[in-house]
Amino acid sequence: MSVEDDPSTEGALRVRRRPARTRAAVLVLHGGRAQSRSTARPWQLAALRMHPFLRALEAATGRDDVLLGQVRYRSRGWNGTAAEPLRDTRRALAELRGLAGDVPVVLLGHSMGGRAALRAAGADGVRGVVALAPWCPPGEPVAQLRGREVLVLHGDRDRVTDPAESVAYVSRARAAGARAGMLLVADGDHAMLRGPARWHRTATAAVAHLLAPEAAPCELFVRALAAAEPPVLHPARRAPSDPDRPQAPGPVREPGC
Repeated sequence: MSVEDDPSTEGALRVRRRPARTRAAVLVLHGGRAQSRSTARPWQLAALRMHPFLRALEAATGRDDVLLGQVRYRSRGWNGTAAEPLRDTRRALAELRGLAGDVPVVLLGHSMGGRAALRAAGADGVRGVVALAPWCPPGEPVAQLRGREVLVLHGDRDRVTDPAESVAYVSRARAAGARAGMLLVADGDHAMLRGPARWHRTATAAVAHLLAPEAAPCELFVRALAAAEPPVLHPARRAPSDPDRPQAPGPVREPGC
């Protein structure tokens, strides 16, 4: 193993794009395993799964003032009370502050990375979290989300993390003072392979909204925050062949934001 390949010799922040002057930042957190001490690598599937989101974020935050980075985990697992990805995320946030100063930060995390992002949301500078199919076991703390904005996207066919636990988590986060909401992705799986464009577009629009609410309004985000039950995100409906035929109202459908 070369020194460059050893996470113990590197920082927790991997910078993908660094502007000359940073106004805000987005940190992306990939998934992992409940238990594993093996070394996390950028070519592992959990990390590769976030590459389309990174590309979408690069396009959506193309201004010269948004830093885009990733959290580098030292190991693949959460590992019980060690909560190693959370420690790595906090290290990455501290490194980001040293690099860019006190700028607002949005966290985008999937699965275990969603859990780490939600846990780390109380850190100074964090404006909000977009959590994709997050791992939110019963009893997960929510007090750190007070005053933060949170959007959870969870597939209704997820068999790895439980969408019902995400619903309960969002409810508790609201009670703790967070502006939290959830969208249920119809026919969505944990790996986000069914209808991936829905995941990419919705998550990217939500991040852009958190970075600049007035410049990038997101109708779905606003509806999710206001709804008592999670709105369902369905695939876009094809336009009818007869343009004069009225459309019946239905559930939330993309793009929407």
